[in-house]
Amino acid sequence: MRVLIVGGTGLISTAITRQLLERGDEVTLLNRGRTPSRIPEGAAILRGDRHDRQRFVEQMRGLPEQDAVIDMICYSAADAQDDIAAFAGRVRQLVFCSTVDVYTRPASRYPYREDEPFGPLSDYAAGKVACERLFAEAHARGDLAVTTLRPAHTYGEGGTIIHSLGWSTRYIDRMRKGKPIIVHGDGQSLWVSCHVDDVARAFVSALGNERSLGRAYHVTGEEWRTWNRYHEEVAIALGVPLPELVHIPTDLLVRAAPREAGICGPNFQYPTIFDNAAAREDLGFRITVPWVDGVRRTVAWLDAHGRVEPSGPDDLDDRIIAAWRRLSDALVSEAGAAT
Repeated sequence: MRVLIVGGTGLISTAITRQLLERGDEVTLLNRGRTPSRIPEGAAILRGDRHDRQRFVEQMRGLPEQDAVIDMICYSAADAQDDIAAFAGRVRQLVFCSTVDVYTRPASRYPYREDEPFGPLSDYAAGKVACERLFAEAHARGDLAVTTLRPAHTYGEGGTIIHSLGWSTRYIDRMRKGKPIIVHGDGQSLWVSCHVDDVARAFVSALGNERSLGRAYHVTGEEWRTWNRYHEEVAIALGVPLPELVHIPTDLLVRAAPREAGICGPNFQYPTIFDNAAAREDLGFRITVPWVDGVRRTVAWLDAHGRVEPSGPDDLDDRIIAAWRRLSDALVSEAGAAT
């Protein structure tokens, strides 16, 4: 197949590119050339900026016809409209990378199914909802055959391990040194993670797949675990004892560190588990990389590339923990005095 990937240098798209090349496809990546990448040898690089909108549409319509386009960096209604203008009548299929963040939180039922109502809680998610709606309309009109994939937390080599304070790799160093780890809420909300190799394989399987046209699929992890268990298994992967987990109310944590812990508000605090049955049936989606093995691989990659940030004596984590303990002690003292 002749496949164009819009983006091409991110975590998922790098794995997609590798898998496509391994099966013998002709792959072109469109990007600005500003992001350090791990592009496998054999992919063609096309420089372009999708936000130069008129130029993007003209550039895409000037390309040889593609069998499929995978858009990994479509985030807004304007981006989707550009795709429709650029590719309608010129590609057999567009595969759109959406997100499970399009859904209401909390869900009306668990696990989430693909027909759960939209209810985005962030600008990012609202943009993806707008894209999905425009693509669905284009598909219904017969302008563009669209397949939508909705990943959740995707991790792997080239990425990092998320936690309640975001993406900082300082978390790994703190684990190794036995320093306390902040956990939002009581740590009992459910979470899933999926290795990038498995997510990418679903994108590859969707290409040319007639059953996938006009449909949306979850491509998410299936090892449902609480956040407390999440940290326990990271410790297992690192070969270290589990440090103390310090539980802090989510709303308070978000107020204390909005930049680092902001994602806990609209996302981490809710049960986030998904039914992958449709992707298993139509795309052959399977989990082949267990979480603990995937963490080992991801951390090994971070270590090999010098990406694990050292923790220090005045980490944000420690300042928050110290403040929380003072507040907790004051609450217990004042409540005891009141009784």
